Amino acid sequence: MPLVRLNLPDPLPPASPEVERFLIDAQTQIDAFIESHLSDPVHAFVPSDFPLVYGALRYVADANLSAGPLFCEWGSGAGVITCMAAMLGFSASGVEFERILVELANQLADRHKIPAAFYHGNLVPHGGQRIAEQTGEFEWLAVGGPDPYDQMGLEIDDFDMIFAYPWPGEEQVIRRLFERFAADGALLMTYNGGEGIHLYRKRAGTKESRK
Repeated sequence: MPLVRLNLPDPLPPASPEVERFLIDAQTQIDAFIESHLSDPVHAFVPSDFPLVYGALRYVADANLSAGPLFCEWGSGAGVITCMAAMLGFSASGVEFERILVELANQLADRHKIPAAFYHGNLVPHGGQRIAEQTGEFEWLAVGGPDPYDQMGLEIDDFDMIFAYPWPGEEQVIRRLFERFAADGALLMTYNGGEGIHLYRKRAGTKESRK
């Protein structure tokens, strides 16, 4: 397989007091947002297990598993995970299709003075639509929208680590997009509900290495 599954420790590192305070505030903001949009909910907005994801991110950071600091979250929602990555020293960016969630994420980062950047657009790059169309019921992945990578001035293979929270049945498409476009040696982390965290490294030789 082009992707090599990496083992994570059990238990994962705990959140620091600073991160715990941040998560309490973030959850308060998310709850208020959901409450204010009961009559017009944002579909496909389901927060992940933030403490669990933080532990996995901290393990990657502490063990120096990432080849570099560039981090991107595919489907960044309220921005919590992108912010946590920035708090761990990553140069962190989030891509989100729902503009209102980009605004929510920016508010969270600004309030805590976290240097995270959020971009409105489609996580699927040009050339990846055919892969995304194979999602069937998740065809929204393949629809158009702004190009966030153009806004960043980066390509997917510039990132050292990508995080995603795929819907059931969607993880295979996320992995295929990562296999097709990510750099050799890059990490893919996914949160998979009851299955927990999966961590993969793209094996050298599956894509032309960066010069």
